[in-house]
Amino acid sequence: MRVFLLVFIVLSFSSLRAQYYYYNENYYEKEVNFELGGSVGFMNCLTDLGGKKGIGKGFIKDLNGKNKNLSYSIFATATYHYILGLRLEATFGKVEASDSILKPIAASTFGRYERNLSFRSPITEIQLSLEFHPIYLKVDYDKDPSLLSPYLIGGIGYFSFNPQAKLGNQWHDLQPLRLEGQGFAEYPTHKEYKLSQMNLLFGCGLKYEINQMLNARLEIVQRKLFTDYLDDVSTEYINPDLFPNYLTPVQASIATQLHDRQGELSPSHITTPGYQRGDPKDNDSYFSLQAKISFMIGRLKRVRYN
Repeated sequence: MRVFLLVFIVLSFSSLRAQYYYYNENYYEKEVNFELGGSVGFMNCLTDLGGKKGIGKGFIKDLNGKNKNLSYSIFATATYHYILGLRLEATFGKVEASDSILKPIAASTFGRYERNLSFRSPITEIQLSLEFHPIYLKVDYDKDPSLLSPYLIGGIGYFSFNPQAKLGNQWHDLQPLRLEGQGFAEYPTHKEYKLSQMNLLFGCGLKYEINQMLNARLEIVQRKLFTDYLDDVSTEYINPDLFPNYLTPVQASIATQLHDRQGELSPSHITTPGYQRGDPKDNDSYFSLQAKISFMIGRLKRVRYN
């Protein structure tokens, strides 16, 4: 994070000292250009819940588009000679997934539909990322301006989440209920997780210069997480008789109902403690697909004297 901030400061300082260059016959600019903008789009996630037919698969092979939700962001970018940009961005959205989405293909999901779990979580993220436009390594913008520029993006973020599940008509925060025995002495490998964590992000996009003051982007970005508890599902079913030892009576009652919901579909079902609830081998992730619009800051109109 300090490296990104240092680059941002250097770019800003360079912009203050740099000489001006002609952008076109009507405008001129410095070596470092600044943009302020916002975006709107969709957010989706890849977790232990929901998915597609078969067993859970890695990356986007198990991504179900029906779970997408609205997301939006605001950002500021400093770009050096159109090639390298440093972006600070705040993104807001929601992710969710449900095993019930697998009902039409239940026979092919190896018990994932019958697991009958679901979640939702708000997402708030601050990211610092680098934007690389390779086309300008070979194109001289002053001589051969390109309105379309594909680019790569990568960086680091800090995000907060809060998985919830619905019981009746009420939503309940799942992390305090410790549904997989997180922090229980009987399950020493089941560690408690924090609701604010670091992530890594990488993606690609396409930038279009509408005019001298306005840019548009279409961008897809994946976040690599260091937790498997975005959906509060990761390991195994625990012995529900332990909940009263660690939770309040009210919490224990709710936890007992939410940790195993297979009985809602099959009342005769009996779950054995230790049976698989999630897959701890792969961490969760979330994605965003956003359309962005930004305004140039500091590009000046040329003054002509007769």
